[in-house]
Amino acid sequence: MTTVRIDGWTEDDLRLLRELNTPEAKRHLGGPEPEGKVLDRHRRYLTSEGFGTGRMYRILLDDVDRSVGTVGFFERVWQGAEVYEIGWGVLPDYQGRGIAVAATRLAVEAAREAGARRYLHAFPSTRNAASNAVARKAGFELVGECDVEFPPGQWMRSNDWRLDLSRP
Repeated sequence: MTTVRIDGWTEDDLRLLRELNTPEAKRHLGGPEPEGKVLDRHRRYLTSEGFGTGRMYRILLDDVDRSVGTVGFFERVWQGAEVYEIGWGVLPDYQGRGIAVAATRLAVEAAREAGARRYLHAFPSTRNAASNAVARKAGFELVGECDVEFPPGQWMRSNDWRLDLSRP
């Protein structure tokens, strides 16, 4: 079986962001972003700007010589509490193999080690069965449906999945 790893974001991962910026990959996230926004996202991922004690990672496989996806967590305020939010994305050729679940579990451990927040939330669209399955399989508890602004200025109906980082 292939080993999944996560590692820090690099200059070379701009290509990955562009590959994940397709109508298919972004159908639950408001659609593809203009190139300027992709470049800005890449810069933020390199510097962790706006992440607080969070971090963005690239997903690596031991038998593939390139990044195959992204996973990361960042600080946010949710319903009056300071929490982490997590998100992930895997290139289409690598989906359906448990890679997102394994990478999310690794990012959960990184968030636990950061130790700055008790809860980690994921907010996949209610229509995104695959991402909701990732959250469930990675150990998150479904809190319920909610409305989340993403991208800025656009609201989507999401499921609020929560994981208590204080529990092993």
